[in-house]
Amino acid sequence: MHEYDLERYLNVRSASGASLSPDGRLAFLLDTTGTGQVWTLAEPRAWPRERTFYEEPVSFITWSPERPELVFGMDEGGNERLQFHLLDDETGAVTDLTGHPDAKHRWGGWSHDGQRFAFTANRRDESVFDVYTQARDETGTDATLRHEGDGWLSVGGWSPDDDKLLVYESHSNFDQDLYVLDLSTDDRRHLTPHEGNVRYGSAGFGPEGDALYLVTDEGHDTLFLARLDLETLEIDRLVVDEEWNVDGVALDDETGRLVYSRNVDGYTELTVGDLTGPTTIEELATPALPRAVAGGVSFDDGAGQFAITVTGSTTNTNVHVVDAETGESERWTDADTAGIPRRTFRDRELVRFESFDGLEVPALLTLPADADEREGDVPVVVDIHGGPESQRRPSFYALGQYFVSRGYALFEPNVRGSTGYGKAYTHLDDVRNRMDSVADVRAGVEWLHDHPAVDPDRIAALGGSYGGFMVLAALTEYPDLWAAGVDVVGIANFVTFLENTGPWRRELREAEYGSLAEDREFLESISPINNVDAIEHVPVEKLVFEDEGHGISKLENRIEAYTRVVDFLDEHV
Repeated sequence: MHEYDLERYLNVRSASGASLSPDGRLAFLLDTTGTGQVWTLAEPRAWPRERTFYEEPVSFITWSPERPELVFGMDEGGNERLQFHLLDDETGAVTDLTGHPDAKHRWGGWSHDGQRFAFTANRRDESVFDVYTQARDETGTDATLRHEGDGWLSVGGWSPDDDKLLVYESHSNFDQDLYVLDLSTDDRRHLTPHEGNVRYGSAGFGPEGDALYLVTDEGHDTLFLARLDLETLEIDRLVVDEEWNVDGVALDDETGRLVYSRNVDGYTELTVGDLTGPTTIEELATPALPRAVAGGVSFDDGAGQFAITVTGSTTNTNVHVVDAETGESERWTDADTAGIPRRTFRDRELVRFESFDGLEVPALLTLPADADEREGDVPVVVDIHGGPESQRRPSFYALGQYFVSRGYALFEPNVRGSTGYGKAYTHLDDVRNRMDSVADVRAGVEWLHDHPAVDPDRIAALGGSYGGFMVLAALTEYPDLWAAGVDVVGIANFVTFLENTGPWRRELREAEYGSLAEDREFLESISPINNVDAIEHVPVEKLVFEDEGHGISKLENRIEAYTRVVDFLDEHV
């Protein structure tokens, strides 16, 4: 029997997005007020200080490398038109840096002297992103246009001498190019000519400024850690895993210290090391962190320690600080669990099932505490991730824990098209293979039918964004499998989605789903709105929040929405 209501679970706090100041203080995002705001902390587990007080959630923070000030980003009403603001740490004064509320901005990092920052924005043309630099004491109208783009551009950082910028161009989520933009001439040099889809990510300049260190899958199924020589453009493979992705690297370009992560069946494995040569890494102690999901490395001045966000199935999200040489770790933030004992949170089990064509599909299964005593009586929520280029990992999930406390099981499949399992797996659902991923969901439900604890007549589907499409498609393709479904901001019609999505996003989405010019008929055929007749008449509830965008971010809205969801599932499942 559960002891805590839904509101308590949704009040479990999260501390994340950490940034270490030059003097070793921590800034992070904490959602105590209902939305993530900027807080700062001088020492581990001390009383934190709230620095922003907005109704809208803050999306990122980053300390200046030289001054007691930081930049944070925030949009309005979920409109994704991110604006930058400068927070003076001493006075608390906030200055609007961008001043273009109708444009979308993408942060590109501070220069090493803290005098300037770089970013991309679609101010000139809504469908493309240009590269800008701006002095810390200038307003948005003073920003210097450095390069006019013709696609989706973002800045990856500054060279060690602050004379160049690293620029990404994304053709899709799985195909990027890298460029170096010379700030003395504004000339742009292409670094990654290639054929087909190749990922280049998590890139940064090395200490000498003569190479980039990054992760890529060029010529390989999984991502690996590599060095790209800026003179020859040759790529050296530094760390390669034949089964799992090296999915990120953080490099301090002043010391050559780095941290890279491997995604092993969804769990993060970290390695800390020092560059002892252009292609050699001396490994240091393994960080003493919980077995969980970790990311967002921020080094202090000198890279003696770094902050990182850690989250796990039974561990709510908090920031830890790690001694880079010894591996010793300490949790600095104290995001609480709203009085719910951590021992009551249920761990996930990693399982695999076979799909219609023999493909092995991984999934996470969470059972209620009394599942062994309820043979054939446990209802299931099949929770499908969005993306589609994403992965359900064992991070903390308050709503899922609440369902399990109420006696439901939670089943989270990583159907074909998910990331984390190599390039080939990710492309198995592209364009005309879209419905094969929906068939994976069916195979997962059939696997659940054979589980001794599960009631096969009480299975519901839940998902948001692309996961919402998966819910709608699963209901229309296989209506007999489901007792109920919940779609949160899902795609019901691919044609209208592509017609109405932001111009900056359309090209990337067409690369995954298919184009309106060439695939319109197919897109219409798989759009759930056109197949709704397959579902027999059932009760339907609709809920709209005027102050939200693509998702539900505000606590009061989450409480209202998920209370309705739980009541609906309790009634129909």
